[in-house]
Amino acid sequence: MYLKIFEDVISILHNDYAGCLDKKGCDNPDFYRGKIQESRNMNDEKFVGIVQDYLLDFKDLHMAFKYTSQSTEMEDDVGFAVRRYNDLLYIVSNEKEDRVKKGFAITALDGSTVPELVNIHKRRLMETEAERENWSAILLQYKNAEVISESGKSFTIELKNYRKESFQPEYSIKEISEDTLFLTLTDFMNHSEISTLIDENRSLLTTRKNLLIDVRVNRGGSDLAYFDLLPFLFEGEVIDLNGFDEGYMLTNCTSRNVELRTQLFKSAFSSIEDEVTRNQINAFIKQLEENKGKGFVELGFGEMDDSFSIKTKPGPEQVILLTDVYCGSSGDSFVKLCKNSSKVTVIGRPTLGLNDYSNLAIMSWENKFELSYPTSKLSIVDEGKGMSGVGIQPDIYIPWTPEHIDVDLDFKKALELI
Repeated sequence: MYLKIFEDVISILHNDYAGCLDKKGCDNPDFYRGKIQESRNMNDEKFVGIVQDYLLDFKDLHMAFKYTSQSTEMEDDVGFAVRRYNDLLYIVSNEKEDRVKKGFAITALDGSTVPELVNIHKRRLMETEAERENWSAILLQYKNAEVISESGKSFTIELKNYRKESFQPEYSIKEISEDTLFLTLTDFMNHSEISTLIDENRSLLTTRKNLLIDVRVNRGGSDLAYFDLLPFLFEGEVIDLNGFDEGYMLTNCTSRNVELRTQLFKSAFSSIEDEVTRNQINAFIKQLEENKGKGFVELGFGEMDDSFSIKTKPGPEQVILLTDVYCGSSGDSFVKLCKNSSKVTVIGRPTLGLNDYSNLAIMSWENKFELSYPTSKLSIVDEGKGMSGVGIQPDIYIPWTPEHIDVDLDFKKALELI
């Protein structure tokens, strides 16, 4: 079973993945195939690890191999999260692990110092800036952590595995002053709920002077989910979304990609009531089916292209977006699009930058494993103008420091601007 699934993964990466031509020859499937064949006690956990290691060859954070949400297999969290600053891993949240607190710092794992760990795991970390590194999977590989408290006391803890808490999305609008609103969007997954939020707060959006939008944590979803918000964020009479594009998008219309993406679109219908949006999706499904088997194609929407010209609405005079590396995919797209508005100022840190290769398909096996991978690429990648590793840059950059753990420096700066 494991070898068959791995062969499927290789086939997808070599034929269906949006970067299959750009990254041809970057991988070494024989090495990982041998690991699977030679293992005498292969299990689900080891298999997932091998495939995840193989995917690192492609250096694409928009790609993942994991257990499906139905699987009850692995514990996958050490109970806290860290962020590196200089030679320490600072604990920025602790959902489960009560032996450490926010502000404590890890100096070593199993005897290896943080600088040594950065060198050991540079392939997995992929980043050049400490504040952009993701240490979650790395922490799970170690048994002991040497910790220093805020008072300077050193101690060692044996790391434990915890069931990772399911992500709880937040879509909220709060009045933080007479003139200012604070909007939090942690993803763009639920089109209906976000549209309802915007509609129910229409009077606030049209009468308040300032709007702060927090997408520092935004797990992406569908670009269509934020379209109802855009009319409040731009000046002028009409927003021509097509006019903001840099280059064009090519979609790899293999038979597998068309089938998988069509399934995803149809499953999203249940959360979308807006007729225009449903028509847009149907138009795109039609385009996919018409180009099935043709490889890389620049898709259009025909008569639906006009729907990407959106009439503006009275909105705040000033809009500030708070961003960070935990904002990606459709979050990247939202920030990039909003930067075209003269009303918008982006502050914080660059976004994750996932969208050189985007529009994910999901392939599942045994109702247990799933591979998510991009099916489209931006033409500007060929011009060396991609966002991988750099993200969407803020207008005002605020480096992450341990002071952020106790003080929201981004929010503080936003209030200064208004």
